[in-house]
Amino acid sequence: MTEEIAGIRIPDSPLAREATELVREVASPLLFNHSRRVYLFGALRGRELAYDPELLYVGAMFHDLGLTERYRRTDQRFEIDGADEARRFLHAHGITGDPADRVWTAIALHTTPEIPLHMSAEIALVTRGVELDVLGMGYDAITDAEREAVTTAHPRPDFKPQILQAFTEGIQDRPATTFGNVKADVLEHFVPGFHHTDFVDIIKNSPWPE
Repeated sequence: MTEEIAGIRIPDSPLAREATELVREVASPLLFNHSRRVYLFGALRGRELAYDPELLYVGAMFHDLGLTERYRRTDQRFEIDGADEARRFLHAHGITGDPADRVWTAIALHTTPEIPLHMSAEIALVTRGVELDVLGMGYDAITDAEREAVTTAHPRPDFKPQILQAFTEGIQDRPATTFGNVKADVLEHFVPGFHHTDFVDIIKNSPWPE
């Protein structure tokens, strides 16, 4: 039976069901619920866009696999861990070429601000979903009733400290892979008074109550 949350249908194909079970098996409830919310929030933000729900679903569900014990590596960014596994998963189901590459890119870029929003819908909407759930960006772009429906189905109790702990545990053994935009370093050196935007402060001060 097709599941619907906040007016958004969860894909119910064999591929989608297998993706759900894979993530449920390897991820903590925190990451599983977060990944489902990313799909739902991304779909809610993309109501005016044409996108493939299955591709968006796999992108959302696999986007944090690199934080899990089974799929994390120490030699590359955690985003690429999930992207690589998503592409292998899609190839095993006969989805290759551009569709698989779109999902890979959606996951690989989901922590890179702005750029994904100028790419294909599936890529943009994974980022939209992540930004809303983690950072509170676009919080008011959906209704209170929609947020409540999503968080009732997939609760986020004590989410801010727990997701920060998950990030820390998933990347602490590969600190060099967290290198971000080098332009921030330039500004820190040469623009008086400039301070880089702090990711942790954004999460702690987002409009989410927990």
